[in-house]
Formats: sequence, C-alpha cells, structure tokens
Amino acid sequence: RLAVEYHCEHSIIHTRQQAVMSLASLELKEERFVSLLGKLIGEAKYLQNNPPDLVPVEDRAARHILEILEPLSSDNNGPLLIQHVSFVEGRGNIIVEYPGQPGGGCISFVGAHLDVVTANPDTWTFDPFTLTQNGDKLQGRGVTDCLGHVAMLTELFRQLGELKPKLQTSVLAVFIANEENATLTGVGVDELVKHGLLDKCKEGPLYWLDTADSQPCIGTGGIAAWQLIAHGKLFHSGLPHKSINPIEFLMDAVTEIQKRFYKDFAPHPEEARYGFATCSTLKPTQWSYPAGSINQIPGTATVCGDCRVTPFYDVYEVIVKVRSYVEDINSNPDSLVTGQRGPCSRYELPEEGLKGRLELTFFENVGKGVACNLESKGFRALVEAFNEVLGDCKPYSITGSLPCIRDLQDAGFDVQTLGFGKLAAYHANNEYGYLSDFQKGFRVLAVLMDRYNSAVQAA
Repeated sequence: RLAVEYHCEHSIIHTRQQAVMSLASLELKEERFVSLLGKLIGEAKYLQNNPPDLVPVEDRAARHILEILEPLSSDNNGPLLIQHVSFVEGRGNIIVEYPGQPGGGCISFVGAHLDVVTANPDTWTFDPFTLTQNGDKLQGRGVTDCLGHVAMLTELFRQLGELKPKLQTSVLAVFIANEENATLTGVGVDELVKHGLLDKCKEGPLYWLDTADSQPCIGTGGIAAWQLIAHGKLFHSGLPHKSINPIEFLMDAVTEIQKRFYKDFAPHPEEARYGFATCSTLKPTQWSYPAGSINQIPGTATVCGDCRVTPFYDVYEVIVKVRSYVEDINSNPDSLVTGQRGPCSRYELPEEGLKGRLELTFFENVGKGVACNLESKGFRALVEAFNEVLGDCKPYSITGSLPCIRDLQDAGFDVQTLGFGKLAAYHANNEYGYLSDFQKGFRVLAVLMDRYNSAVQAA
C-alpha cells in the first residue's frame, strides 16, 4: 500500500513538474507574432463592422488562424480540437481546445474578436490597413482592439500544440465574430452560448481577452442611451415672451434630470472597492435643432446622451426613474422657470393653452454592467500571474460597456477580463500597441494557466 501511495504521489509530482516546465518555457515568438498580426491587419479593411455599409467577413481573418493551428489539430494527429463555427456565411467563429484530463475543469480565453471598428485613411497619418512597426510600437487598425490579442492567443495555442504539456485542466480559446456591433445578433458569442458550444467554459474561469493597459479590468458599466425632444413654440426671437424656447427648455430639463439622477444613484460604496474611475453618470452627448433663421426660436430641439451605470445599480431601474423625472416635468413645465433664463423665458403659455412638452426615448440594446467575482479561483490565479510577470497587480474598473460579458455572467460563467493593448488607442485614429506589452501579456497567460492548473491539481 505504501508503495502504491508513493508511486501515485510521485506520478502526480512528475506530472506537475512536466506541466510547469512546459508552461514556464512559453515565450512570445516575436517574428511569428508580428508576421501573423501583419496578415490580420492586412485584412482589416474587410473586417470593419458598421452595417449596413460595412459588414465584416471575419473568415478572412479566421483563415490565417486556421492555417497555423490546423496542422496541430486532431485531424492531423495533433492535440488541438478545432471547430470553425459559422451561423452567417463568411462570418465564422473559431473554438480551439487543448484537452486536459477528464474532470480537470477548464480555463478559457474568450473575446479576442475578428472584426474591427471603421477607419478612414484620410484621417490617419499612416495606412490603417497595413501593419507598421517602429521599434517597440505596432500601428494599424486592430493592434489594440483586438487583432493583437488574436495573434497572441493563436501563438499561445500553437506552442501548446507543439510542446504538448500534460495538463490537468483543459484550455480553450474562442475567437469570435461580430463583437463591434450590438444591433445584429445571431452571429458571434451570443449564438455560441445559445447552441451550448461554450458550456465547457463553465467548468472554470472565463477570461475575456479584450480590455487594455495590462491589468485586470474587474468592473464595467451598464449603458442606456436616450433621446430627449423638447416641443416648444416657434416664434420671432424679438418676441421671446410669445414663444416656448425648446433649447432653453431642454437645458433646464437636463439640469433637473441630472440633479435627481445623482440623488437617486449616488456613488455606491462598492465602487471604491472595485476601483471605478467614476460613479454612475447621466449626461448629454449630442444636441440638434431644425435649420432656420438665427432670429427665429425653433419649435423643437433634441438632445441625446447616455446613462452609464455601475453594476451595483439596476440599469432598468434607472430607466424607470428617468421616465418618472420627465413625467413630473411634463406635468408642470414652468416648475423649471426660476429666472435663470431672464424674465421673459417661460415654458407654458396659458393664454394660448400651450405647454412645453418633453418626449423621452430610450434606444434598444440596453446593457448591464459587470462586477467580476473577486473571490473566485480564477481571479486569485489572475492576481498571482500579474504579480509574477509584472511585479504588481492593480485591477481597475470603468463605466465603459461590455454588454456581452454580462450576458455570459448571467448565464453562469465566471467572467474575468484582461487585455494588453492601450486604452488610449481604443477606436481611435492612428491605433497602436506595444510589442513588449504583448510579450508580457503572453507570459501572463502562460503563468495564469500554470497557476490555475496547479490549483486544480492540489484540490
């Protein structure tokens, strides 16, 4: 019996050492990474996602990934299990699995997407659809969001397929289509979940690889975009007492709505714990009014904006509250008149039986915020990996929105997020990232696999 116990223990230690040695040897191979990234960015013109004018063909990127990984697939006597899944022609997703042991759980990297936002070459200082390298700096549409992560993750699985370390835990990569557009569904990760193709990812942490600045992002905001139209009375600007000025009405209405919003959705104690850069916010982002003479008060004016809501408040409760603010104003528009617009400005004309009126619309695609589970094994492994590779771990939270990851969290996935591009370059002209950041990111993923695999083996 003692001999059997010793043999089993020795076998487990040997297996762990083999996994550790193999994972510890993983380093980003610069030439291979840059070569693949160049091919991907060379396709970026056809990966732009802004329908109906620009509909991406993600398979143009997918083919470069498959060209590298398919020779290492089970179809070619390799260890990788590869699925190329399309729900819309030309717009495929790729699921790659490096199998561990039965019952060993799973660690997955999801969110590296094959589409990009649009880029107008006339507003860039270099060709956005050609990779430019200037020393450590890599430039082109998709370097940060998210083709750099696609290339990094492809190289990670190429090395797993080549080295074949014995792992207790299975490792999955999911390259997704249609991340940059929320109006069209049934193409990307939403449809993969619907068909149960990501169920295995529930067996361990799901790392969403599409954030920035080389630290874990542990919180994101919900979003509800809105439009507010003020209906007044068009009239000559020399007779403002005979008009209901919709521009002034809107300004005062937004002020009142914001005042009430920040009272009802004040900074939440958990926001400090998660390191949110801001509390929940409501603000205008666009103003418009009908064309007309400068000496004419228009009949209508429109303001659009959004509510960015930390995950500790329900975004749908926010919508209900904001609707109630508008209803209260509509019941008594002149309640906003305090002389701040001068003695002649008013929002009701009782002698004419007229009242200013607000019309509020919330747009579709309301999204909820995310607060990652800070007590999970996946998060602890993430902290250890960042501490080992970068020397520190400084998680952050922002009220930028990633609605799809909240959907994953609600579906039972342990979602954690990280990324190694530059936040300042997201969706920006002259997009860039740094080779050294992706090299460190690659090491973070390797150590992360090791730490989580070791935790599973020790359990």
